[in-house]
Amino acid sequence: MITLEDCIALCGLTEAEVLALAEHEHIPEIAAAALADYLLHEEHGSEKIRQMIVDDIRAALMRGDRKHAKELFSALRHFVGTHPELRLAAGAPPAGPSPPNR
Repeated sequence: MITLEDCIALCGLTEAEVLALAEHEHIPEIAAAALADYLLHEEHGSEKIRQMIVDDIRAALMRGDRKHAKELFSALRHFVGTHPELRLAAGAPPAGPSPPNR
């Protein structure tokens, strides 16, 4: 039988990132893992995931739950750090060596 941990491992996100999606969409974690897998294969899907996590951070701050906001922020940093297409979409230079000056 496939477990939640198996689904999370296969979807391309960490457990914290999947839990943030589940929180945002008000769905079970296993459904959030499936949603993550789907979105990561869609154009602009990673941007949608980033926005969901940002929305969760805002909601946590609005209700005064700073501890949870910090946990979500950590998940967001990891997500952005492991999805370079987000940096490119935001206009940041790609990670890696700079091109030589000519």
